[in-house]
Amino acid sequence: MDVWLTEEPDSYDAQVMRARVFVERALRAHRQQHTGVAEFETRARHAAQVAAHRAPQDPVPWVCLLALAQIDVHQRRLEHRVPSAEPMLPPGPWGLLDEVTRCNPYNREAYHRVLQFLLSRNAPRSARLASVFDFGRWVASWAPAGTPMLLLPAYAQVEQCRLQRAEGTVHPLWRRQWAEEPMRTYSLDAFHGWFKKADPAMQSVTDLNYLAYALWASHQYLEAADVFTAMEPYATREPWASLDERPPGRDGDQELMLRARRESLSYAHSHAPRTSPRPRPGGHIHTRPLA
Repeated sequence: MDVWLTEEPDSYDAQVMRARVFVERALRAHRQQHTGVAEFETRARHAAQVAAHRAPQDPVPWVCLLALAQIDVHQRRLEHRVPSAEPMLPPGPWGLLDEVTRCNPYNREAYHRVLQFLLSRNAPRSARLASVFDFGRWVASWAPAGTPMLLLPAYAQVEQCRLQRAEGTVHPLWRRQWAEEPMRTYSLDAFHGWFKKADPAMQSVTDLNYLAYALWASHQYLEAADVFTAMEPYATREPWASLDERPPGRDGDQELMLRARRESLSYAHSHAPRTSPRPRPGGHIHTRPLA
């Protein structure tokens, strides 16, 4: 990156790449509670602001600024405590989200950055989780078909389990919550509204894994089988690692994913529609499951 900027100091692409790298360094320093996080954050903010000033129609610099909001856990910056248009949501970086939306409506990364901001706020755990659920459900209520924001309720549900596991308070009947309303409906809405309508080439493997779990856990095995088939031969560690009912262990996430896949495909195979009987030479009737 530094070599690139040295050779092409006026390259906008190089400037945006620098902003991206600086933001990720700042976020990593924040997660690791590095003593120099303020310096990392200042450098990343400056790089993102320079890029945003140069190309205000590019959503990437605004996404970078939105990502940095999760470092400001006390929301000291004015841009991180803007009132929300949705009364159920707390003040936050809504103006930055509006800037991203102005450049690129329904930007997947931007909405996930907001989700992380809501989780990182200096607020009671119950308040943070409530805001995450409210955000996911609010977005899913108006997100158009074909957009991955329909999956945000599933991501919010996973975050609840992740926090509970970190505190050692995960509910033994965790999976049952996915089969109850409204999560069951949210999962089916994501399947029909996103999976079935979005361009497969543009579907995130991570989103497919989250949807596969949500459908399997809510006993929608036929739909889950479709998603498992579509994402082959790839899989991601999450959400499986955070949702295994057993205590954390070696390869637990892989075992859970394989179990869910096996059960879904087996159910789909046993419930596959059959072709209409067709006479064959000699008067014999032959039927077989559809592929």
